[in-house]
Amino acid sequence: MSDIVEEFNTYRSKMNDRILADNNKIIKRIFNLDTNAFQAGALDIKTKELLGLVASTVLRCDDCIKYHLESSFKEGLTKEEVVEALSIATLVGGTIVIPHLRRAYEFWDALEQQR
Repeated sequence: MSDIVEEFNTYRSKMNDRILADNNKIIKRIFNLDTNAFQAGALDIKTKELLGLVASTVLRCDDCIKYHLESSFKEGLTKEEVVEALSIATLVGGTIVIPHLRRAYEFWDALEQQR
């Protein structure tokens, strides 16, 4: 199951490199803004990752959900913390996010299998 993590990261990295190779100033600035927004500030990184996870789930972006799940995992968030955030996202987003919730659980399980 951890293949889904490797496949996601390989594809994401390959395509990010391809996109950034075009040297488009606007796209590069957006990527940079995204990177900087998730640095520690008034809110710590763990809190920002949970916020990103909730927003990504409500917006139904599977790639974003995977990214924030992996970042949360690397930051040491527990499954209980992540599931609580996902429960808020499901409450806010409604039942339409349940398919994304399923995939989020699958991806988290794959992350845990990598330990």
